[in-house]
Amino acid sequence: MGNRVTRDDFEWVYTEQPHTQRRKEILAKYPEIKTLMGPDPHLKWIVSGMVFMQLLACYLVKDLSWKWIFFWAYAFGGCINHSLTLAIHDISHNVAFGNKQAKWNRWFAVFANLPIGIPYSASFKKYHIDHHRYLGGDSLDVDIPTDFEGWFFCTPLRKLLWLFLQPLFYSLRPLYVNPKAITRMEILNALVQFSVDLIIYYLWGLKPVIYLIAGTILCLGFHPISGHFIAEHYMFLKGYETYSYYGPLNWLTFNVGYHMEHHDFPSIPGCRLPMVKKIAAEYYDNLPHHQSWIRVLWDFVFDDTLGPYSRVKRLCKVAKES
Repeated sequence: MGNRVTRDDFEWVYTEQPHTQRRKEILAKYPEIKTLMGPDPHLKWIVSGMVFMQLLACYLVKDLSWKWIFFWAYAFGGCINHSLTLAIHDISHNVAFGNKQAKWNRWFAVFANLPIGIPYSASFKKYHIDHHRYLGGDSLDVDIPTDFEGWFFCTPLRKLLWLFLQPLFYSLRPLYVNPKAITRMEILNALVQFSVDLIIYYLWGLKPVIYLIAGTILCLGFHPISGHFIAEHYMFLKGYETYSYYGPLNWLTFNVGYHMEHHDFPSIPGCRLPMVKKIAAEYYDNLPHHQSWIRVLWDFVFDDTLGPYSRVKRLCKVAKES
């Protein structure tokens, strides 16, 4: 991890993202990887179980004291909600029902959104496609922090605050960096979400609603699972802009840790990404990867050479809409 300096700007590169070329090379050498593409037949059942588990939890927490509401929101419910955001990430690639059933995928993402408490799925899909197509693209990839974030959140205390506020920045940054017109699906997503929130409030009161929303905010902020936000694309080593993590938290996060593999093959569902690494091992085994998301968070906060500026940026030409 040597040869690093304190950053005062992003790492600007003038090459295309590495995933495009690696994908071509791997498919040429291992065409059988194409058989891994397509829907995950188990995803809809796993997600449905998680949604109904959270609805049951709403009933169980309705009479708890506020301190226990927030405890269980952080320790249990928020973990499920964070996992559901990553299920929505997979669904945004149409792996729940396949590319030919795009409408089914969109509406299933709205269903997976219900325990999150805040409408999210439709907006996420709208911007996530750009994250893959224009990885690191200036003013296109809204996963990249703003210049203000890079400049201000540069000390351990400020970086810790930034981690707590990640949900706020992830939701507001697109409106500043790359604003897009509100879509019909976003309006429907919001109507369904707030209707269900009101039904839960009517049935069981305010505490279950707070349990859901607080869990989402807390566990998308400073939480061990949230280490993946930093681990995926923050430049811990110069010259590498995407990193994988192969540890046990992948069991809770639909294998989002297999992030190099995911960007190489976004149409392969998370459950099959370990097979990509196994088949094309020589392409991944020697690339730097993370051992622990908790260690990632620790290093990010206390290493003064890391911060929101630790991202690769490039200029991208916007593809014409077909």
